[in-house]
Amino acid sequence: MRKTRAAASAIALLLTLAAAGLHAQEWDEWDFGAVPTYARGDQTFNISLGVSLPTVFLDADGNRMNHNFRPAVGGTGSIAYTFFLGANFFVGGELGVSFYHTLAGNTLFIVPVGITGGWQFLLGRFEFPQSLTIGVAPQTYLDFNYLGFFARVRTAAFFRFNPEWSFGLNADWSWLPQTPNEHGTRRGDMDVHGNVFGITISARYHF
Repeated sequence: MRKTRAAASAIALLLTLAAAGLHAQEWDEWDFGAVPTYARGDQTFNISLGVSLPTVFLDADGNRMNHNFRPAVGGTGSIAYTFFLGANFFVGGELGVSFYHTLAGNTLFIVPVGITGGWQFLLGRFEFPQSLTIGVAPQTYLDFNYLGFFARVRTAAFFRFNPEWSFGLNADWSWLPQTPNEHGTRRGDMDVHGNVFGITISARYHF
């Protein structure tokens, strides 16, 4: 009986080691490039959450303005899709939302929607996508609504946890100009150029 149990235990151990070896071999091949990490048609879906800090606000003459956001930090989040054109280049789209509280206790909401293009380089299991996103950014504050342009540059660092998932940190700079009209007339003297800095964490699914 003891011999049977010992034999069964030995077989189970060998099967476990063999499975672990096969898994390690598969991971090593994927990790070290025997199997290409990215190819045309690879796709990712990304969810990000973090904070957004209003930084530099300029008037129409380029003079720095004081903003009325208190506290001087807001929340931000986004979902994004990317399609790889090859091993390094990708295109995609992004939908986000940011909010900032004002000194008067009200809230400004911004919902940027844009198209993205970028380039990514790899270092072992670390991935570093760099991207530019441009699009429109509907803005709502009390009863006021504004549809403006936005542009964002982003740098990120991800750790590829396994072939399906990677997790990372993003840092980005967004330009949000406002060029309002008054009674249908363009008022260049009312232009404001808002700049915000964002820091987010992301989970990225690869498929």
